[in-house]
This record gives sequence, structure tokens and C-alpha cells, in this order.
Amino acid sequence: MFQLNKTIVSEEILEKEFVCNLSACKGACCVDGDAGAPLDEAETKILQEIYPKVKPFLRPEGIKAIEEQGTFVTGEDGEFETTLIDGRDCAYVIFDKETALCGIEQAYNQGVIDWKKPVSCHLYPIRVKEYSDFAAVNYHKWYICSDACSLGKELEVPIYKFVKEALVRKFGQQWYDELEKVAQDLKK
Repeated sequence: MFQLNKTIVSEEILEKEFVCNLSACKGACCVDGDAGAPLDEAETKILQEIYPKVKPFLRPEGIKAIEEQGTFVTGEDGEFETTLIDGRDCAYVIFDKETALCGIEQAYNQGVIDWKKPVSCHLYPIRVKEYSDFAAVNYHKWYICSDACSLGKELEVPIYKFVKEALVRKFGQQWYDELEKVAQDLKK
């Protein structure tokens, strides 16, 4: 672990390799698990605002879940998260044949909204836990991502490079540049 401004960062995000392999996992992270994607308070407001524009991209069961439970829910741990369909699939999930995709991201890609998706989804496999004085930036290991780890190793792409856009989105370009300096120093 090392400190970078007001973050405590796991060295694993510099040392481990990762590249999503949708052809292998079929987007399992959006349909497996027992909780929705983590959200911060600002994102809950964004979801409420964009829902009417995202709704046409969603599956009927996702729309039903959102209209019954809301555009987000409060999880068992008291944190905000995306709504689930029957406690399983994210309500914002859509499918391209067998592969799970994000309906929010599809709306973004088509220029309907200007918000890509929750930052926790964009950052995955990195998870950020906010504390009062700092944020912990960690690698979240999940067996369903074993193909992503293999592909990352094959392509020699460390996690922090794979999620560069999301890290810049979350912490800013200056923070990312400092992270790259730490990564270079560790290689020496």
C-alpha cells in the first residue's frame, strides 16, 4: 500500500494484469453477485435525472424493477447501489445475444446522455471505499474475472492502465500521472 494525495492505493493495481474479456465472461459481473453496483450520492441524483432517457434502452424486467424499487436502492450495508432484478441482474443490464451490456452506457454511446455509467462499474476491477479522511483504492478479485486476468497477463496490461480513463474520471489526470510515476519507480 502507498499513499497518493488523499488515497491509499494497493500495489496490486500496479502489479496485476487485467483486460475484460467479454467474449469469455459474457458480462457476468453485471448479472452475478448479491448487490448492485456501488453508487455515490451524486450518482443517485444523476440516475434519477437520466432515467427517462435511459428507459427506452432497458429490458422490461429492468424497467419494472426500477419503477417498483427506484432508480437506486440502499443496500444492506447502508450504501447506495444500483437496483437489481429479483436480487440478481442489475436493472440497467441489457443483452447482445448472450453478453450482458450496460443500458446506461448504450444510451451514452448513442449520444442520448452525457454520463457513461456509474464510476464503480467503469473502474472495475478496482473498488474505491471512501472514508472520512481518505479513499482506499483496491483490486477486487472475483473468480468470474479469471479470463480477464489471463488476457491481461497475455497482453501485459496492468490493471491501472486498463482502467486509466475511469481513474482519471474519478481522481483527475494529475493523480493518474503521479500513479504512473509510482508504477515506474516500482519497476526499477
